[in-house]
Amino acid sequence: MMRLLKLGTVSRYACLSVMSGICFTAEAQSPGSGQPKPVDLPDQTYMPVVIDEDFQTTFQADKQQKPDVMDKQGQLLKQRYELADNPSDVMMSAGRKPVQQGARVKLPDGLSWSDLADMKPEEIKQKNLFPMGFRPLPHTKHPTGGQVFPQDQIDAIAEAESRDLERFDVEFDLPTHLTPEFPPPVFLTTRPDLGDVSQGKVLTIKNYYSLLKGCLTPVQMEGMRLLLTPFPQQQFNQTEDRKVEEPSLGVSCLDCHTNGHTNAAFHLNPDTRPQEARFRLDTVSLRGLFNQQIHGSKRSLRSVEDFTEFEQRTAYFDGDHVIAAKKGLHLPKRSEAVAMMAQMQNMLDFPPAPKLDEFGKLDPEKATELELKGQQVFFGKGRCVECHEPPFYLDNKMHDLHLERFYEPEMIGSQYNIADGPIKTFTLRGIKDSPPYHHDGRLLTLEDTVEFFNVVTQLKLTDDEKTSLVAFLRCL
Repeated sequence: MMRLLKLGTVSRYACLSVMSGICFTAEAQSPGSGQPKPVDLPDQTYMPVVIDEDFQTTFQADKQQKPDVMDKQGQLLKQRYELADNPSDVMMSAGRKPVQQGARVKLPDGLSWSDLADMKPEEIKQKNLFPMGFRPLPHTKHPTGGQVFPQDQIDAIAEAESRDLERFDVEFDLPTHLTPEFPPPVFLTTRPDLGDVSQGKVLTIKNYYSLLKGCLTPVQMEGMRLLLTPFPQQQFNQTEDRKVEEPSLGVSCLDCHTNGHTNAAFHLNPDTRPQEARFRLDTVSLRGLFNQQIHGSKRSLRSVEDFTEFEQRTAYFDGDHVIAAKKGLHLPKRSEAVAMMAQMQNMLDFPPAPKLDEFGKLDPEKATELELKGQQVFFGKGRCVECHEPPFYLDNKMHDLHLERFYEPEMIGSQYNIADGPIKTFTLRGIKDSPPYHHDGRLLTLEDTVEFFNVVTQLKLTDDEKTSLVAFLRCL
């Protein structure tokens, strides 16, 4: 049984870990001892409901602290990654933005990728050589969490709807060249002949009808309206603990899932407690939702209707129905609004993949030799197919990579970076359009992703095999 030892007062946002039955924090190490002191894991399930400070007090304090918050996150990212713009000659689906290339995760001094891949997990853990870029990526302001939008989305919604998605306490932390193209194209399962129906625009409550009239049924059109309607959210509402300067109507589903895809907006997963142990959650694409049987990274909800209904309690309000009631919970009716929202989401298709046949495999007459070799690695030595089955490249299951084999948990950026546990398999179709990767966005490129799985699953891929595998993934 886990043993919890108290060491007096622990900060509310202290980041704690559990190892060998003892909880500890990296900051609590004795000087020169190299051993963490055991501390108590807070039994925090509920967030504060009654706020003691008035809005102006919180606003001024948060705004004053923001430069320091962003500087610390910037330093963390620079320590972990090479962030420079290094485009490949492959474009994303709309042809407006190149796919970034090259592994960006920084290795410990003197270590190569082949050296790391040849080591056993226990040796990597013992020598503390697991790259920091492979560890969980903290939210920019982890003690607060909440939805953080990229500047492109903030600007587009401000211009179209005069609605403010810009927080005064924190801002988006990744360079634009490492995020999806904006705005992403929209493809419909019902009208593949039309290609991108967005006409290169961001769908908003102001333009969706004119853009989609004649493409959607009345039920689907109503579903789209609801997906574009802002509803109160933890940081975007009228209460004194909001994180926007003016009282807000809230956010919409497609503020994160721009055009039914993703803009790399992030928040914290609603399913884990205490706050310190929650993980950053990168927005996933809604493309191909029609063929997915489980939803939510941890919750394993069994229908898109379940997911749509419960997002108002979970992602919008940190899984806290009490705070949701205080701030203005929107509860769409299952038989009416939810069904229409779900049907619209099920219309969102993957981008065209001209080199794939009807079974999701490469057409030998269209693919290059390098891409075909990558396909062999994917279905063979790389073992990717064991979780990502064609033609949609997912298995509708949850898997645990057991990253605890590779590192000891510690406090980094106010996050207690425990291993991930079971996470659902995400589709690889259209994957070149969806950086960054992994559920928390810790892997910035496809090359990073291949290096990560090569180490974690002990594949022993050669450099040529890794290069060819990336080439194949760009075809999906």
